[in-house]
Amino acid sequence: MIYSEIIKKGSKKLKKNKIKNPYLDTELILSKVTNKKREEIILNINNKLKNKDITKFQKYLSRRYEKEPMAYILGYKYFWKSKFLTNKSVLIPRPDTEIIIEETLKYLPLDKSKKILDVGTGSGCIIVSLLKERPKCTATAIDISKNAINVAKTNAKLHQLENKINFINIDIDKYKSYNYDLIISNPPYINSIDLKRLDDDIKFHEPMLALSGGSDGFRVLKKVILKSKKLLKINGKLILEFGHRQKDQCSKMLNENGYYINQISKDLSGKDRCIVCTKL
Repeated sequence: MIYSEIIKKGSKKLKKNKIKNPYLDTELILSKVTNKKREEIILNINNKLKNKDITKFQKYLSRRYEKEPMAYILGYKYFWKSKFLTNKSVLIPRPDTEIIIEETLKYLPLDKSKKILDVGTGSGCIIVSLLKERPKCTATAIDISKNAINVAKTNAKLHQLENKINFINIDIDKYKSYNYDLIISNPPYINSIDLKRLDDDIKFHEPMLALSGGSDGFRVLKKVILKSKKLLKINGKLILEFGHRQKDQCSKMLNENGYYINQISKDLSGKDRCIVCTKL
């Protein structure tokens, strides 16, 4: 079977199950199977696919048909300026989360060495991206999931940063190292009602541990806000991602706990998504 035929058949199958980008996803799966760039596939559309590769292709296509996210099938996702390995132990990096990088860089001068803590590091995409931009800084990244820590370590190694980031498998409640200049976190913040409304790609495939913020969506955010107060230096910054309907609740809790709110930033859809504040 030639490339053009298999793309046509594959995209037709994905369309049946209402997959959003059937044609693109099919091309990317073929690209993975043949180990060729998508552009090469398109330029050599009459190339023949080997039988063993057809079997592999069908296996990956079935996973996508079942709504498994492409980032898990391909094994990677691009975030900020780099490629990050992903598997089912970690949340897939999202473009909306890049707002954390944008905001954090404003408070990290290029020539200064600052001490950073990343709470709930997941794939490590945030802290690795930051340290690539600010190589003089040092960091600790914590996560409650041991499997997530292993993925983050692999990503740090991939970007030659394994000696700059200390990864620890621990819940923030139990963490006791102090005097951070800056704490960043993209914690789980989806409430139990919204969890049920998520797309199947997310709901049935991404780790619940990294999504669920408890009945009100605020369980982990609250922990991060309260604990960061102890872990930060005076005038240290806390930069948080939150759900777009949690701005008021977040602001109230930060104000009540001695933080000054510097800025609230919007994501790519124009929804409130990131808060920058200072421990007074």
